[in-house]
Amino acid sequence: MRTSRYASTRQKSCQQCSSAKARCDRKEPGCSRCAHRRLVCTFPPVSSAPLPETSFRASIPSPGSDFSVHPPALTASHASSSNPPDEADTRRGLDFARLRLACPIDVERIQNRWLNPYLEQPDQIVKEYPPKVTRFIFRVLKSYAAVAARGRVALPFVHPTQMDIPSSHLATCLSLARVSDNPLPGSEDAAAAILQREMDAITANDQDAAGHLSTLAAFQAYLIYILILFFRLNQGPSPFFRTAMTTLQGLACVTSRMGLVCAADATHTRPRWEEWIITEAKRRTLYVMYLLDSVLSDQENLPTYLGTELRGLPVPSNKALWQAPTRAAWEMEYNMFLAEWSERQLTIDELWSIPPDMNDAGIVRRRRRVDHWLENLDEFGTMLFAVTCCTHGEL
Repeated sequence: MRTSRYASTRQKSCQQCSSAKARCDRKEPGCSRCAHRRLVCTFPPVSSAPLPETSFRASIPSPGSDFSVHPPALTASHASSSNPPDEADTRRGLDFARLRLACPIDVERIQNRWLNPYLEQPDQIVKEYPPKVTRFIFRVLKSYAAVAARGRVALPFVHPTQMDIPSSHLATCLSLARVSDNPLPGSEDAAAAILQREMDAITANDQDAAGHLSTLAAFQAYLIYILILFFRLNQGPSPFFRTAMTTLQGLACVTSRMGLVCAADATHTRPRWEEWIITEAKRRTLYVMYLLDSVLSDQENLPTYLGTELRGLPVPSNKALWQAPTRAAWEMEYNMFLAEWSERQLTIDELWSIPPDMNDAGIVRRRRRVDHWLENLDEFGTMLFAVTCCTHGEL
């Protein structure tokens, strides 16, 4: 191929003459002007290689797709040096079948949580959020609805690997969520009707017969629909939301019954990445559901109750584990996690009020564990700690 006449730059002056916009005679080893002024005469390197032609192709978004920008393809040598093979196909080889999970709590109490204001439980504790904490939770959940509507980043309770799974309730939800992004005045009810039809479609399916990934996707999608309807489409408060929360708690019960922790946790060993992804996303979604329930209860002037049925569940994992881009990166981080946490993981009830019968040594130990957990949190863990700390006092 013939080289372009402009492929190589013609350098007429040394660096010093060029900067001074003066004439340069280009003598070796230095021009006369630099020699007279006792300057170091240097010429910039000249590249004779032609510049590669690059282009960026923008795909026009369809109603069910994201707007994306595709960078130019890299050469084989460049791709292999900058992106390891396991990082180039981050989600390749994920197998969510035959997961070894366990459920350490009574999940029926999750499904029956809506009965708490009417039927008192033995360990039922009224949770009184300070007004500022209630407003904080409201704003955080409102931001989750906005994130889903705009679709630019993943929600903090949806694992990044879930974003690449097509033909699921979650994929449909995240696509339809766009109808709530800057809706036209007067179109909110029509958009809400579309989302409510999809909510009905979720409940029409038999979630008990579905797999781990499908039940989790249905649970997350239903939760996101409620967030959007309440915070984006101005549909509440209304009796619809109490009914929807009852259904959501039923979906939470189904997916929780299939397992909320990895079986490997009992032996302090590393689980499969797929097992960890499912259980971590389940628990995060569960915690968001409880926060939403407290907001809706406050809107309806109903009491809010501490989720004592969640006692013993692990707190959100650290940022490095949640954001690990590949299986190899996650396994390395989890090995370090096991080494650092020789005891059992910190649990959600360790963020609640200190029991009155706990001795000084127990208080010191709990605070040490909480401090260790705080060292590498993502924004979701930070938010949860802020809520519990401001509600239950100093830990």
